[in-house]
Amino acid sequence: MIGVRKKEDTFFQLFQNSIEHIGSAALFFHELVTDYVDVRRKVEHMKELETECDKEAHKVLEALHASFVTPFDREDIYDIAREMDNIVDSMEEVANRFLVFDVHSMRPEAKAMTEIIVKSVDELKVLFAHLGNMKKDRKVMEQVIEVNRLENEGDLVYRDAMSRLFREEKDPVEIIKWQLIFDLLEESIDACEGVANIIEGVVMKHA
Repeated sequence: MIGVRKKEDTFFQLFQNSIEHIGSAALFFHELVTDYVDVRRKVEHMKELETECDKEAHKVLEALHASFVTPFDREDIYDIAREMDNIVDSMEEVANRFLVFDVHSMRPEAKAMTEIIVKSVDELKVLFAHLGNMKKDRKVMEQVIEVNRLENEGDLVYRDAMSRLFREEKDPVEIIKWQLIFDLLEESIDACEGVANIIEGVVMKHA
């Protein structure tokens, strides 16, 4: 039984490692957005961080493929790893768009949405730190609720951003650029909520 438990614990540790890497990527992305200088170098480094996060996601999937015993449903483990990967993929794609679209200055709503991404990832860090004891630890569900709250906050910022964009911006090219950027930022926030929602389902199954 001890050996089985250690194999189950491996997944909790892999998830924690993965969310730490995602946290580092989110903080650097925040630096890119809030200190919008030396953009090409920062975008290149963002790609490197995204690659590191991909490697962590692959470790989860490799462990899943090699394991007969898992702490909860294999499909849920796969979905969590995939959704975690989506958090960083969306950020990295936004960074790419800054170069492709030749973005010269940052909109305040992009900064606000990036703040929400960082906060959401921080809440997920706490969640994963407690996930191994999910049957007894209420902290997991508290974090799920907080990530959902942040996603609702992100929705409000997104709607305000789109409303202001179409109301005030006269250049149709700028409208197209920023609509796509805002959509990707929202996708990153939604992916954070997606992780939390999957875990909420896991907790309910094991209640």
